[in-house]
Amino acid sequence: MRQAFALPSKWAFFGRPAALLLAIVLSLSFAAEAVAAKYAAIVVDANTGKVLHSSSADSRRYPASLTKMMTLYLTFEALQRGKIKTTSQVRFSQHAASQPPTKLGVKAGGSISVETAIYALITRSANDASSALAELLGGSEADFAKMMTAKARSLGMKSTVFRNPHGLPNTGQFTTARDMATLGIALREHFPQYYDYFSTRSFKYGKQRIANHNRLLGRIEGVDGIKTGYTRASGFNLVSSVVDGNRKIVAVVLGGESGRSRDNRMAELIKTYLPKASGRGGGGDLIAKTDPKTLKDMAVAMLPKSDAPTPDERPDAFDVSEGDANDVADAIEEYKIASAGVAIEAPAAERFGGDVPTPKLLARQERVEAIEQAYADPAPRPKVAVDPISTASTRGGSGWSIQVASSPSESEARKALESIAQKAGAAVASASAYTVTFEKDGTLYYRARFGGFETKTAAWSACGALKKKKIACYATQ
Repeated sequence: MRQAFALPSKWAFFGRPAALLLAIVLSLSFAAEAVAAKYAAIVVDANTGKVLHSSSADSRRYPASLTKMMTLYLTFEALQRGKIKTTSQVRFSQHAASQPPTKLGVKAGGSISVETAIYALITRSANDASSALAELLGGSEADFAKMMTAKARSLGMKSTVFRNPHGLPNTGQFTTARDMATLGIALREHFPQYYDYFSTRSFKYGKQRIANHNRLLGRIEGVDGIKTGYTRASGFNLVSSVVDGNRKIVAVVLGGESGRSRDNRMAELIKTYLPKASGRGGGGDLIAKTDPKTLKDMAVAMLPKSDAPTPDERPDAFDVSEGDANDVADAIEEYKIASAGVAIEAPAAERFGGDVPTPKLLARQERVEAIEQAYADPAPRPKVAVDPISTASTRGGSGWSIQVASSPSESEARKALESIAQKAGAAVASASAYTVTFEKDGTLYYRARFGGFETKTAAWSACGALKKKKIACYATQ
């Protein structure tokens, strides 16, 4: 049974170094402009290989931390062949230890067990542990990346190239939704003895309880893995494996606009296509196994030329990992709930290791608004509706708007707009007031907005004027 509890005075999340958090917050302020992710998806019957749904499934995308699925594939393969054990030590070189977050934070010269590294990749999506495993298995990141690409080709992933083991930005690293589905099926088929690692909800590392970034685990019945991923260039990615009796599917969503909208889209795909999957069971492996002894030779022969085309959006030199993006977004949401005097249920706090973060870092309203804008959850696709109050200058979704309130009552949202219009005066005099509906937990809400701003600067300027009158506001496109 879930138990509600009061918000503690300190949040464990912000125990990370302040400099790192500052860099994350500042980078998020530009995220709304930087994300140019392209949506792609596929649903495959894992018994028959039949494609049940496809949308841009063969278009080139950045994998982000889905890359770690291949790092884990090669790790499981090494375990299966006795080259390493789960108790074998993974040493962290200076290079591995210096990888940017999300990470475990092992110092150079330190080590962890292979099993701990596996847990770290699956739950926290640790970049430092990924590099350390790559150096253990391939000698260097570069050589391991060649092995990864060769393995991809041998599994039939014809449109994937790996340049690193973790998915941090690299213009030469790309994949497709179809290839990621292939890898998801291969992980289940080839390593049933290790596949249960993907269903890990959390694991204990030192004094930390590290939660899995995959929030569909425990939320959607039948979901048993596999991996999430995020960079600004890729958008929010997710590969899910779902089992219902004899029915099995692997579904992929790439380029989500937010973690929540990606998860909601995945939930829609599962609900729609799992009942359409075959219930007869498979007739053998869909993805052929290969002999790893030839991997290094294959790597040299199969790597594409250096001028191979890459996705349209180039990765940024500095990026934010999904763990940080989700943690900060959740911190905002839970801070708002707590500020309203509503108790937070235990599962929400479990994502932070049993504690809930402190609002200290969110003291400056500008930072909160920047993060809200970067990770605002779009209204669910089937539920979107615009209810205009005055449409004279509203541009039907184009241009910029400012949001000033949100309420489950349409009349309250309208009243808020009327009241703010009177208080704000010239700041919104030429804007059009309207409401946008969205659904959360079965309840329909109304976002109160003023639209018709030509540029982001104009919208932010209007928000600045409203804030001086102590009216909460943030800009959105």
